[in-house]
Amino acid sequence: MSTKIRRVALITCGQAPTQVGKIASIHNVSSQDLSSEQSTSSQGTHGHQVGMGTLALGALGIVYGDIGTSPLYAFREAFHHQHLDATNPVYALGVASVVFWALILIISVKYLLFVMRADNHGEGGILALTAMIMPKGSASKKLSFAVALGIFGTALLYGDGLITPAISVLSAVEGVKETTTAFDSLIIPIAVVILAVLFLIQKRGTAGIGRVFGPIMVLWFATLAGLGLNQIIQRPSVLKAISPTYAYDFFMVSPMKSFLTLGSIFLVVTGGEALYADMGHFGRKPIQMTWYFAVLPALLLNYFGQAALILSDPTAAERPFFKLAPEWAIVPLVILATMAAVIASQALISGAFSLTVQAVQLDYLPRIKILHTSSDHRGQVYVPLVNWLLMFGCIGLVVTFKTSANLAAAYGIAVTTTMAITTALFYILAVNRWQWSKFKALSICVPLAIIDMAFLGANIPKIPEGGWFPLIIAIFLLVQMMTWRKGRQLVAQRINRGERDINDVLDEYGTVAKVPGTAVFMFKDLGKAPPALVNNLKHNKVLHKCTLIVAVETADIPRVALEERSTVTRVEPGVFQILLSFGFTEEPNVVEALLAIKERGFDFNLDDATFFLGHESVISGKAPGMNPVFEHLFVILNRGADSAGRFFNLPNDKIFEVGSTVEI
Repeated sequence: MSTKIRRVALITCGQAPTQVGKIASIHNVSSQDLSSEQSTSSQGTHGHQVGMGTLALGALGIVYGDIGTSPLYAFREAFHHQHLDATNPVYALGVASVVFWALILIISVKYLLFVMRADNHGEGGILALTAMIMPKGSASKKLSFAVALGIFGTALLYGDGLITPAISVLSAVEGVKETTTAFDSLIIPIAVVILAVLFLIQKRGTAGIGRVFGPIMVLWFATLAGLGLNQIIQRPSVLKAISPTYAYDFFMVSPMKSFLTLGSIFLVVTGGEALYADMGHFGRKPIQMTWYFAVLPALLLNYFGQAALILSDPTAAERPFFKLAPEWAIVPLVILATMAAVIASQALISGAFSLTVQAVQLDYLPRIKILHTSSDHRGQVYVPLVNWLLMFGCIGLVVTFKTSANLAAAYGIAVTTTMAITTALFYILAVNRWQWSKFKALSICVPLAIIDMAFLGANIPKIPEGGWFPLIIAIFLLVQMMTWRKGRQLVAQRINRGERDINDVLDEYGTVAKVPGTAVFMFKDLGKAPPALVNNLKHNKVLHKCTLIVAVETADIPRVALEERSTVTRVEPGVFQILLSFGFTEEPNVVEALLAIKERGFDFNLDDATFFLGHESVISGKAPGMNPVFEHLFVILNRGADSAGRFFNLPNDKIFEVGSTVEI
């Protein structure tokens, strides 16, 4: 999967350079295929070598927070939701057996063995996967539905980002009930305070607290393993549940009840998408190593320990996790569980920020304010609007649903749907991009799809009980994202109708005066004359001695090297077209990119530069192309979009906006 990377042509912006023709040729060179190298290396996101142990520790703290807190509620919900008879050993052993095979087949096989091979130059996640199958040219209609499916899966992850902090924190705080009922009335206020504090500190970035995530999660997984092992030693016969025959017996004793129980058992693998999404931060090998040597053994020991406890004491099924611990250890365990829940929440919140950056870069969301919280780690971002929406959403869920058991009914439908979509997109990628035969792709994807659909089907009855919430959130976001995308395309079409070739415009005004300074016109259609430039020539009859027409595009790879992101084309003496290419996870910094060209011999002086931006006021009209309801929605979204100057990191005191009205 080689990728074309454009290199800059070294030319000087002066008054009278040697004439080389109206438009110089663009130099293209093929880059090496970075995909396999980045996905298997142990490099950090900025290229320097990081020890495998350090990456593995970081992966333990960030990647596995979500799946690592599932023992707090998953086994309990499996018995509670369908009222399984805890006195019947078939259920305890059957649930343990299904849990074992779910972790093996979904996490170990599907994600770690297959899906994580689908990396977009080291970056993972459903949006990165969607970017890899983005339709181009004649394939547009064929793959448009698949892209919409990927965007819907992305929208579902926002719903997951709302529910995970709420259910994790609430279930941890509820552990206090094991020692006393005096604080029952304070559980919800305590959970609300913890969530509020968690979101309030987001603007400080994750770098500081990230250093303590790994050690805390090491303690957490060690505690999970120790608590489970203690019960297994007392009842080692529980280990026979590893045999799939016990899962078979579980489904045979009461097929419908057992099938619906899958909706709760699925909670043990809800962090599967996080493994894939966070691959770009740590690499595939550290995530795999951490899973096989730490996370999987600890989870299996704890789940089998809970099954052993229920076999010994059926009443423990009401709250099996906290009953694993002796009474004196409950309070420390609640504190540790709360810390682990906060870490799990942090991973989902950071993931929502990263998803937003990618969606904005791919033009599926309006420009919004994005702050980078680390000068060293490009991927550490803070998105204020998303942060506050998540905070109010999480607190609203806690206040509305009141218990983690009620929240569990809303949890699962979003993740199961996303996992099913991931399997479908993986098949499309394997056939269309990797050139796998359909037989090979189907032989892998069909069994995975059957498992996904089984869990999805078991979660469908949850929709009336609360599963409707993440679906409503996802549908709302899907409509918004697709409306923005379509609206942006229509605006571009309307603007393009009045465009003129840059050469024709310069020929027409060839005798105008040259004024000192550098004019930078931000305009995405190279080869055409920006309206601001045409108006300047028409009304002021002047042209700057150095005129740059700059277009910014989003590449289908996560990051583009600074020295390789620019293409410069000389139109005529003193007039240049520049194409800047940024990865879909990067913040487009136009000034930084232009200064990099100067280092290679390009004469750009920020001190005497003025940036000309077009500002389109979009209004809903009778022009064909969009439903009137969606037209009005797009107009609202466009009005709320962040300014182009701030999005492109342009200096405020050097921006000149030229307004125009566009009817869609």
